[in-house]
Amino acid sequence: MIQKVLVANRGEIALRVIRACKELGVRTVAVYSEADVDSMHVQLADDAICIGPGPSKDSYLKVEAIMSAAEIANVDAIHPGYGFLAENPRFAQICKSCKVKFIGPSPEVIALMGDKNQARATAVKHGIPVTPGSKGIVKTESEAMEIAEQIGYPVMIKASAGGGGRGMRPALNRASLKSGFHAARAEAEACFGVPDVYIEKLVENPHHIEFQVVADKHGNVIELGERDCSLQRRNQKIIEETPSPMLSDSLRQRMADASVKLTREIGYENCGTIEYLVDDNENFYFMEMNTRIQVEHPITEEVRGCDLIKEQIRIAAGEHLSDHVIHSSVRGHAIECRINAEDPYRNFIPSPGRIELFYASGGRGVRVDTHVYSGYEVPPYYDSMIAKLIVLGATREIAIARMTRALNEFLVQGIKTTIPFQASILKNAAFRNGEYNIRWVEEFLASQPDPPQPAAMDEGHL
Repeated sequence: MIQKVLVANRGEIALRVIRACKELGVRTVAVYSEADVDSMHVQLADDAICIGPGPSKDSYLKVEAIMSAAEIANVDAIHPGYGFLAENPRFAQICKSCKVKFIGPSPEVIALMGDKNQARATAVKHGIPVTPGSKGIVKTESEAMEIAEQIGYPVMIKASAGGGGRGMRPALNRASLKSGFHAARAEAEACFGVPDVYIEKLVENPHHIEFQVVADKHGNVIELGERDCSLQRRNQKIIEETPSPMLSDSLRQRMADASVKLTREIGYENCGTIEYLVDDNENFYFMEMNTRIQVEHPITEEVRGCDLIKEQIRIAAGEHLSDHVIHSSVRGHAIECRINAEDPYRNFIPSPGRIELFYASGGRGVRVDTHVYSGYEVPPYYDSMIAKLIVLGATREIAIARMTRALNEFLVQGIKTTIPFQASILKNAAFRNGEYNIRWVEEFLASQPDPPQPAAMDEGHL
């Protein structure tokens, strides 16, 4: 069994991993930047090592600093969390070379599925549906024009590397293709160091559905159902739920079977997520595979009654999948709201600063994953998420009512948060009826330009 884990991340996911390790009897080492010296994960780990200044390029993305910390602390394994180095094949390979277990898939699989163009080709090879598109990297504007004419507008230009919605541009005609092609290449190079892009048919008004897969070193591969991530703005998720309100049982089974097949065929080990676009005619198309734990993994845990972080650690240690994970079944409906330090009524501008008062919701069926507290200073260097609010209910209707209540209880003073915006979404009839897609949030924003008037309990949110 793994005895000591270095957590190569920060914030709520670092704290989440540390707590899972404590329950397994595994010692933990936190790494932190100078900006995170007062962060909760630093306080709760068994040991903590500073790895550099605040900016992530000087700390959490600095492979040499993290590996030096691993050597100093004499750890058995490294958990990368999500973001930062979680899907960096070079980092995974260095861990392997240094005989430190990387809690995730092999470097080869990370490299294969991390390149979206290769991942798409791999899906095609194994019979997984993909949208029509280019057969490889599109290098010139004229080539892009030719491909777009062949498959028909609208199209999507996509960066081959990276994720998080970066390096993506829709094109509705020749003019927008010309500008979008160069903009996508420039953003891809700036964000990922690689300007490569490819082109695929744009599925209009689709649903964004992802399947959680888990596989061990002994050939056991299972799926743990889907998460609906369609409520997003500029490719950034805002609210997720499971099960999806739009999937029929037959479509769910077809997507589950495809997910297990692809996971098995590429020799994947550990937890991963396969993402799809789904149209209104129940056609689904492979989009990408995330070779790491996802931000929204808690809703799967709550609905399935399992601990995916513990399972990641057990798999890395060479153990078989847990029986309770293999035989898990859906036991209700879960919803997650990502609480971000942003002002949703000023174009979601980040709102770093000191949290004067922080009170998290509680009660039956409510879970809060967070690293912040009253007096905490939200640094300006990182992702703006400060908490995840997760609820579980016996039905979707109960889960919505519980989330509404929990959002109204949640109190954050000193900074702006997305709480009032998420509360307004939950009140909307279209959301309550499950009638939304990935364009819905933008349309909803456009329909209400002025912020809602806060109720008495909501004053601390604004």
